[in-house]
Amino acid sequence: MKNNERIFIIGAGAIGKVLATFLQLEGKNVTLLRGSKPDQAAYTEKVTIELKDGTVVNALLNISGINNYDSLDGMVVLTTKSYANMSIAKALQPKMGNSSLVILQNGLNVELPFIQHGFTRIYRCVLFATSQVLSPAYIRFKPVKPSPIGIIKGNKGTLLSVVRQMHTDFFEFRSEENIQPIIWSKAIINSVFNSVCTLLETDNGIFHRNNKAQAVAKQLTAGCIAVARANGVVLDEEKIGEDLLMISRFSDGQMISTLQDIRQKRKTEIDSLNFAICDLAEELHMSDLVPGTRLLGELIALKSELSMAGSTQGEAL
Repeated sequence: MKNNERIFIIGAGAIGKVLATFLQLEGKNVTLLRGSKPDQAAYTEKVTIELKDGTVVNALLNISGINNYDSLDGMVVLTTKSYANMSIAKALQPKMGNSSLVILQNGLNVELPFIQHGFTRIYRCVLFATSQVLSPAYIRFKPVKPSPIGIIKGNKGTLLSVVRQMHTDFFEFRSEENIQPIIWSKAIINSVFNSVCTLLETDNGIFHRNNKAQAVAKQLTAGCIAVARANGVVLDEEKIGEDLLMISRFSDGQMISTLQDIRQKRKTEIDSLNFAICDLAEELHMSDLVPGTRLLGELIALKSELSMAGSTQGEAL
């Protein structure tokens, strides 16, 4: 991979626009591709990013549709919602060639559609940052710590090149040799944030501010950690608790993505979080350890369903 390879970011949402802005400010050749609108005609959009200290940065981004390109020669970064991965894998497969795919999604097994479609260079990034859309072109971004990128299929040399290409002063990345424990740890933490914060309709800071919320989080994570261990991934319960509180402190005031999705009447990613953990638990005959995680996932699914049904009814009136 060349040092200034073209970077295609699929997903013109909260994370995609933030990353594209920071990369462009550092002189990178970056294009945003609309994952949900493959035939989108090319256009430019001025985007403003509000940082944690209140300062803002701006960039004029190039945005287009996937179908406008016969090949994606460079690096492809995926920031869309994970439920679209199968359709995106089908669309990308004939266009990728030897390009590297970097998946910026949290959750379990989100890379499987790309493995099934024969992608040869797949890298997983575990995201340690929150991004909230305040208006279509104005986004509040709060990083927690550098986001690790590891190998699913590929080699260390390409991994290091990927990290160099993506790393910016405002959105930091690092390489990670053993990414699976981090994937599991973050999936467990996200299953707590994305269900509890959404059902309470509160911000991410609730866990460091409220002892009862902390107790709920601890109860939920314990069973999930046992499932991870049975799946061959050993996690430190105390470390997960510390990370959960750290994320809560750093993203205090920020609304979790699942709550944003439901408020915008969009589908959520709960399938790759709560339900993915619980499905593995069922396969291992350990469902009795994660009843709370399953119940919260079902409530989120119902909340999302009711929200989207309300939207449909409103359009019909």
